[in-house]
Amino acid sequence: MLVASGTLAQNYPAKTIRIIIPFAAGGATDVPARLVANKMAEKFGTGIVIDNRPGAGGAIGTATAARADPDGYTILMTATPFVVSPHMYGKLSYDPLKDFVQVAQFGSAPNVLVVHPSLGVKSIKALIALARSQPGKLDWASSGTGGAQHLFGELFMSMAGIDVTHVSYKGSGAANADVLGGQVKIGFPGIAIALPNHNAGRLLAIGVTTAQRSAQMPDVPTIAEAGLPGYDATFWLGLSVPTGTPRSVIDLLHRETTAVLKMPDVVEGFRLSGTDVAPSTPEQFRKFVLAEYEKWGKVIRKVGIKAN
Repeated sequence: MLVASGTLAQNYPAKTIRIIIPFAAGGATDVPARLVANKMAEKFGTGIVIDNRPGAGGAIGTATAARADPDGYTILMTATPFVVSPHMYGKLSYDPLKDFVQVAQFGSAPNVLVVHPSLGVKSIKALIALARSQPGKLDWASSGTGGAQHLFGELFMSMAGIDVTHVSYKGSGAANADVLGGQVKIGFPGIAIALPNHNAGRLLAIGVTTAQRSAQMPDVPTIAEAGLPGYDATFWLGLSVPTGTPRSVIDLLHRETTAVLKMPDVVEGFRLSGTDVAPSTPEQFRKFVLAEYEKWGKVIRKVGIKAN
C-alpha cells in the first residue's frame, strides 16, 4: 500500500483530474473554481474537468466526492455550505470532518450589510438603535433559508439582540431586487451587487461581514468595527480531497494552487466575481473549517433553521 501511494505521488497527475462543484454552474463558487482549474491544467499539462452537481445545499456533490477514490483525481470545491448542510439536513451519507482533508483555501467573498436610503440610517449603530426602538417592525431580505445571506443575517440579529423580520426569497436576484426597490429595507448581498449600487446611491453599504475590510470597498467598515465587536461571517472557497489521499499529492496541489493565486489575471478574475484571494496552508484551512463548523452549528441550532 505504501509503495502504491508513493508511486501514485511520483507520477501524479497522470490523467484527467475532476473537480466537483456541488452547486450550479455560474454561481459564486463556479467562476473562481474555473479560473483556478484552467490555470492548474496549464501547469500540469493534463486535463481538469469541472463537474457541477448541485442540490441539497451542496450535499449531493459532496457525497459524490466522499465516495471517490482517495487518489488525487477527484477534488471537491469546498465552500461555506460544506459546514452548514450537516446541521440543516440531519444525517448525511458522509461526515465532512472525517471524510475529507483540506488542501487550500483560496478565496473569501464578503457579503455587505446594506440598507435602502429611505430607512434613514447611515451606520450599524443607528440601525441597531432603530431596530430596538421598533421590535418586529423592520424586515430584512435573504436569498433563501439556510443560504449565506440568511445565516449572516441571523448571526447579526442574534449578536445585536434585535427583532427584525426575515423575508426569505427564492434566490438572490429576487431578494436584491426588493431591497433595491425599497420593499424590504435591509439586505446582505454579495459585494458584486452591493458595490455598484452603493456607488450609485441606490443602496447604502454600512458594513462588510468579514473580519477585515474588503479591498474592493476599503472605505466601508467591517460590521465588527462599526458597532458589533466579534462579528465575522465569510463566504469562503477552497479545495478538499477524500481522506486517505497521499500527503505528497496534497502538498503538490497546495503548492500549485498557491502559485496560481499569485497570477495577476487570476486575482483580477476573482475581483470581478466579488471574491478576494485568500490563500492558506492545508493546516490553516483545516483549523478554519473546524471553527466554521462549530460556529454555524450554534447559529442554526439557536435560530432553529431547517432545510426546506
